Amino acid sequence: MIQEIIEMMSYPFMTRAFLVGSLVALCSALLGVSLVLKRYSMIGDGLSHVGFGAMAIAAAMNAAPLAVAIPIVIVAAVLLLRINSNAKIKGDAAIALISTSSLAIGVMVISLTTGMNTDVYNYMFGSILAMSSDDLKLSVILSVIVLILFIFFYHKIFAITFDETFARATGVKAGLYNMLIAVLTAVTIVLGMRMMGALLISSLIIFPALTSMRVCRTFKSVILNSAVLSVVCLIAGLTISYVGATPAGASVVLANLAALIVYSCIGMIRNRAR
Repeated sequence: MIQEIIEMMSYPFMTRAFLVGSLVALCSALLGVSLVLKRYSMIGDGLSHVGFGAMAIAAAMNAAPLAVAIPIVIVAAVLLLRINSNAKIKGDAAIALISTSSLAIGVMVISLTTGMNTDVYNYMFGSILAMSSDDLKLSVILSVIVLILFIFFYHKIFAITFDETFARATGVKAGLYNMLIAVLTAVTIVLGMRMMGALLISSLIIFPALTSMRVCRTFKSVILNSAVLSVVCLIAGLTISYVGATPAGASVVLANLAALIVYSCIGMIRNRAR
């Protein structure tokens, strides 16, 4: 087993996958707690579909996928918040409106240009081989920026997560910090899509937060546990993917599912003991 791990880490693509994957998993877990508590967790799924459409356009233009996708998904996140503030279109309807439209645009662009090739399947389902050295540099820089901004504005994010109305009353610019969360989520989604795929990336946002809430009771403990759990499940999933030759994204999701089941059992046992 140790020999297999040493062999696995000798491949550059696995090193890139572990590094970028761990950073993206960490960012996703931190942002996911706020999104889940605000009942806005499906924003990840919606933005991933936007990312797929953007990457399809980048492939048709022979442009750098991340350079094209990141600004488009950020604009979509801002637009999503603006639409959501409209009394006629709320929450899940706004997400469905943008995500399905973006997915349709992506499929149409692909059908008229490159067709369903390997790159398209990688965008849909993810691939640990999809990360280039240029992607690695950009992903590390952006992930570090996301982490720094989250830590710096932690108290403001905490305030708008639990009681946005009270936060506004105390002078907190809730709209600005909601926008910050949306933008950070957009960047994280795009960075993770290359490895997890558009169909699975939202699991990195939802699973760690829901799992931690089975056992932890305070915001800080949920945040810390989600961060650690997300990285551990990412590493476990990639290791399973390498050893068993299984899809990376699906392996990471199943590792998170296993953790959710374990934590749920622990939570049930603890509640019965009380």
